Amino acid sequence: MDSNPKTVILGAGESGTGAALLAKSRGLEVFVSDHSLIKEKYKNELIQNGIRFEEGGHNISLLKNTVEIIKSPGIPDSVPLIRKANEKGIPVISEIEFASRYTNATIICVTGSNGKTTTTSLLWHMMHTAGLNAGLAGNIGNSFARQVAGQENDIYALELSSFQLDGMSSFRADTAILLNITPDHLDRYENDLMKYAASKMRIIRNQTADNAFIWCSDDEVSSEMIRKIPLNQQVFRISLHDQGHEGAFIEDNKIIFNIKGETFSMTIEELALQGKHNIYNSMAAGVAAKLVGIRKETIRQCLSDFQHVEHRLEYVANIHGIEFINDSKATNINSAWWALESQNKPVIWIAGGVDKGNDYTKLYDVVKSRVKALICLGIDNRPLIEAFRDIIPVITETRSAADAVNAAYYLAQKDDVVLLAPACASFDLFENYEDRGRQFKTAVHAL
Repeated sequence: MDSNPKTVILGAGESGTGAALLAKSRGLEVFVSDHSLIKEKYKNELIQNGIRFEEGGHNISLLKNTVEIIKSPGIPDSVPLIRKANEKGIPVISEIEFASRYTNATIICVTGSNGKTTTTSLLWHMMHTAGLNAGLAGNIGNSFARQVAGQENDIYALELSSFQLDGMSSFRADTAILLNITPDHLDRYENDLMKYAASKMRIIRNQTADNAFIWCSDDEVSSEMIRKIPLNQQVFRISLHDQGHEGAFIEDNKIIFNIKGETFSMTIEELALQGKHNIYNSMAAGVAAKLVGIRKETIRQCLSDFQHVEHRLEYVANIHGIEFINDSKATNINSAWWALESQNKPVIWIAGGVDKGNDYTKLYDVVKSRVKALICLGIDNRPLIEAFRDIIPVITETRSAADAVNAAYYLAQKDDVVLLAPACASFDLFENYEDRGRQFKTAVHAL
């Protein structure tokens, strides 16, 4: 390692590589370190841009002359290198925090345990349709830093996980959206839901009276957290139960948008995305869109013509009357509950993977009412089997997407739904949830 002050980037995936490109473009001395082997496409980018890197481990001298660390969200704060940096007083920030320093764009941030991707994509669809120079980033698409480095946008829709929010200090969202808080990733938060919830609440950190906060008042944990926090920004609520407030609510089977003295509505049946969870997502995106000046006609149009995000209740095919749905992004209990709840036909449920300490009892009611068979897709399926063996009449185990699809097809009848909603992480058998979803779709199309 040389003696020049440097910015160190930990992790060379999309987030880390994007941060490296931005740092390089702003004249910073940058070094990238990855504990694993770097994917060829990212390695080539680093080489082509003259960015130094190491892979397969972190050199002990890495922290020498380091002025700041930009950490990829997948790296926990508990790793020895981060602890050492904290001891030395070296700032450790997220790629989002870093990129925000170099843009004056309006930033709309979306977080929540469920619905982030759909809401962020829906919001970007509205902005794009309205003709705004808008970027889509965060935990989706090309990294925020990469976009700031290459093509500046006037406005961004950012999907933010709790991990990304943990690495923020001065970052401020112009509009912050909190959809819900349910147990997820608790292994990163000492199995403490309140610590996880506190990370989610960081989305309103640094907001002022000029900023906006949109949140779901039907969510119990969010409500509990908000009761403890003074809110100085403009606040807009979304709810399926309460009425009359600023934000969005349901009245006579219509969504009523009530924003700064202007009111407009559309029927629930007009929504492109059906199901209670998608009403919340549509409400949140619609309120945010109106706050940045998008016309109500455009909001209605986009809410009615939006196409499902890949791997999020994505329709795949109908084969001999059997419908196949890909919800590979349903990696936690709450997401799986929503996916199952939205089905109106008997379900062959494909689930499994890396269990996060799931409490499957929360699924019992919806499983009893909808699921006729369970296809386990994972290396260790014991938690699933033990949880449902007395509830689901047919349970079988598989070790590949192709075997899972074939087993489901064999068990299904006309007017059944084969639903991939794993409720677990994908890393035992797949590269990530996208890989799992795409293998599922490939197997369906091969039938």
